[in-house]
Amino acid sequence: MRRRVIIMGAAGRDFHNFNQVFRDNDRYEVVAFTATQIPNIADRKYPPELAGSLYPEGIPIVEEDRLEELIREYGVNEVVFAYSDVSHQYLMERASRAMAAGADFRLIGPDATRVKSSRPVVSVCAVRTGCGKSQTTRYVASVLREDGWKVAVIRHPMPYGDLAAQKVQRFETLEDLDRYECTIEEREEYEPHLRRGMTVFAGVDYEAILRQAEQEAEVILWDGGNNDWPFYVSDLEIVVTDPHRAGHETTYFPGMVNFLRADIVVINKVDTASIDEVQRVRESLRRWNPRAAVVDAASPIFVDNGRAIRGRRVLVVEDGPTLTHGGMAFGAGVVAARKFAAAEIVDPRPYAVGSLREVYARYTQVERVLPAMGYGEEQVRELAETIRACPCDTVVLATPVDLRRLMEIPRETARVTYELQPLGRPTLADLIRETTATWTRPSHEGRG
Repeated sequence: MRRRVIIMGAAGRDFHNFNQVFRDNDRYEVVAFTATQIPNIADRKYPPELAGSLYPEGIPIVEEDRLEELIREYGVNEVVFAYSDVSHQYLMERASRAMAAGADFRLIGPDATRVKSSRPVVSVCAVRTGCGKSQTTRYVASVLREDGWKVAVIRHPMPYGDLAAQKVQRFETLEDLDRYECTIEEREEYEPHLRRGMTVFAGVDYEAILRQAEQEAEVILWDGGNNDWPFYVSDLEIVVTDPHRAGHETTYFPGMVNFLRADIVVINKVDTASIDEVQRVRESLRRWNPRAAVVDAASPIFVDNGRAIRGRRVLVVEDGPTLTHGGMAFGAGVVAARKFAAAEIVDPRPYAVGSLREVYARYTQVERVLPAMGYGEEQVRELAETIRACPCDTVVLATPVDLRRLMEIPRETARVTYELQPLGRPTLADLIRETTATWTRPSHEGRG
């Protein structure tokens, strides 16, 4: 008899685990995915084109709060947890719910799901959302390109649209973002790479994505999402930590897995964290992963129009996932507003529209900033309407995507960007080159 399975997810790791472990495996019957964290994922299906021959009708995706009901309704034997950036307390609460309802609870480890590449793979992951993983990935990409490697960036999945159409996506220009109807969250990750001339791959089927990327790259650069571990066997695992949240490196799943596996640990934001906070991360490293090489780094901000902030009332628009999944109260936008002496940071909450009101209700640590939420056209419209309604002189845009390409902002703007700045020796570049020096460049024969 096939074991009946529910996969708990958020439209990322859950689909990859299914593709690698359960698809075309007649020992199991996956009766449903449950969804959380991301709006508009539930009440759809994982399509039959992706689900394989055992699921000609596809697989339903339902809200996670129906977990116990589904276990009883389908006689589920096993619940597989497959999403990221949750506390150990949160994880065990879900385990307890599943087991109390009569099912086994399972975590599938890296070795069962990682795909082997024919190219060298460098992965960049983190212990929490918002540690500075994206700017670290950009830094690593620049080092590899400077040394003459042809690099393809493969981004952790964000399949928020038509899943079948998103099986394999390739982004080379900003126009590709429009062609694929990318959400703000997708643009935040892809656009900075594209502006630097990098090609980005993403989608749903990560073995198929890898095989396409291998045709045009000498090195695969895995750009991780949330605090998940890589989907690919990595020759070098770089993990970013945030001393502003010292202690989280050992209390969040699966970030602690990354922390324990890391070849290189980047302690980011040492320029703004306290000495005590940085020291706590160092002590965690000595206890849990003393073999890892350690790099200190800063993430300085760059503002294109600081004059528009000084002495003015500003609305700060911050990176959405940093505030939601990452649990932060503010980001680089507030830092810039303080640095350039804004007269006031306007509270956007009274002017929030539609689903943005729900975001504030759920993430109560978010107060005088506006998360750049944009999981679909309606939410982008709500974000634009909220920005227009706020009584301010200047809008401080601190998201990796230039929102001015997506909406009209009828006020002066100041855009905030940030890059990784390794400190001391050895630098991250030094450590990367120690690894790449052992690689043999692949033959270009027969490649695209």
